[in-house]
Amino acid sequence: MTIFTLGDRYMGKVPVVLVVLLLASLSLNIYFIHEPVQVDTGVLKERISALEEENRYLKMELYQTNISLQQAREQLATYREQLAELRSMINRTSASPESGSATLDAPAVMQRVEYSGEFPFYTRRIIEEGTMMKVSVDIKPGEGRVLVETTPLMGVVFQDAANNAVAAAENYLGCDLSGSDVIFSVKAEGEVPEVDGPSAGALMAILVIAAVENMTLPDRVTMTGTIRPDGHVGKIGGVVEKAKAAKASGKHIFILPEENSQLVRYEEVKKKYGGLVIITQRPVLVDAKDYIEENIGIRVEYVSSLKDILEFLDTV
Repeated sequence: MTIFTLGDRYMGKVPVVLVVLLLASLSLNIYFIHEPVQVDTGVLKERISALEEENRYLKMELYQTNISLQQAREQLATYREQLAELRSMINRTSASPESGSATLDAPAVMQRVEYSGEFPFYTRRIIEEGTMMKVSVDIKPGEGRVLVETTPLMGVVFQDAANNAVAAAENYLGCDLSGSDVIFSVKAEGEVPEVDGPSAGALMAILVIAAVENMTLPDRVTMTGTIRPDGHVGKIGGVVEKAKAAKASGKHIFILPEENSQLVRYEEVKKKYGGLVIITQRPVLVDAKDYIEENIGIRVEYVSSLKDILEFLDTV
């Protein structure tokens, strides 16, 4: 039996074809290499000239635009100065209602460190306790400043909460306090090392509104909650400690953010393994209002905004 392939049959003819194709390719390459490329230099010069002219025009347009922007900035600065001057004149000449004062007690949480044992074998734990602070506001003609005077020292977060409180009060009342100085005074008990945190924000906003509107705030009420410029009252920490401090100071009503409506409490779970009893703590969610009213003995009202607080205060 004879076995052959297609390549075997045409082996004699293939090299000839390849040689012919190779020679043809070399001839074409040599032709194109030696054939000069015709370039119209006149067209290129005209194109370059047109591009240079367009570039000069764009540079001039950019220069004019920069001048216009600078003039607009100067004009805007002038208008701002005139507006500030007009506002100052209005605040100086009008019988501004943005003046007054208000006071309310605010609950707070202080931390202290408790040590046990002897050095160097001792343990340390942080204990949180509730306390009350007297917060006051005085609004007087001024320069739109928000000032905070605290005893003891003040933290940065508290200052930020004061600014948010003033902004929230302005937005709620639709008034402008840029011609007044808002002065907050905070006095805490001597053992409190510093005053900080955002949880007095809602109370400070209510104080500003009460001072402007000449409202009398009920002394038996206290509140806690952060504040945003849009009037939203937000979540805080240390709910139980603050409720205990409010109760101990003689308050009857504790206004609490809706976002704090649930508390995590721990219940004891006992498991027996033969003669061994293992005790663990299991977290349980409970309603804050129910827990505080039943275990601490102070009435709780939930709120979500400044509007909620003011509507409730009208009923007290």
